[in-house]
Amino acid sequence: MRAHVLYRPRVRRCRMQVISVVDDDPSVRSATVDLIESAGLACQAFASAEAYLASGWIAYTSCLILDVSMPGLNGIELQHELVQSGHSIPVIFITAFPKERIRAQAACSGAICCLLKPYSEHELLNCIRMALGTPQEDPESS
Repeated sequence: MRAHVLYRPRVRRCRMQVISVVDDDPSVRSATVDLIESAGLACQAFASAEAYLASGWIAYTSCLILDVSMPGLNGIELQHELVQSGHSIPVIFITAFPKERIRAQAACSGAICCLLKPYSEHELLNCIRMALGTPQEDPESS
């Protein structure tokens, strides 16, 4: 009888920094991944909070970029669930809804940043650098 091998994400033994992006909008997800990879960072993308939770990538995620409003489990609920299960991953929330209540919820949940779509590449990359504890880029030098 052959043993069943469970899927495990291929990650090098050294601790690499992986940015996970969870957004139900395929165009936003794709553009965000392209930007992150162009900055030389490893990235994984997920179409839903549920897909991320089932993926096996939680333990490898150094920074989590979450859309606030998604069908099913939303970004704030996902972040709350991760904290409840003992995972403290720096979170950057992104939202297309400029309502102050949503931004306040994101801030109260301990987000590193809460960006309003459309956000600039510079804003997102600086938030990622903040989350990873790396130096921020001077906007005048880019």
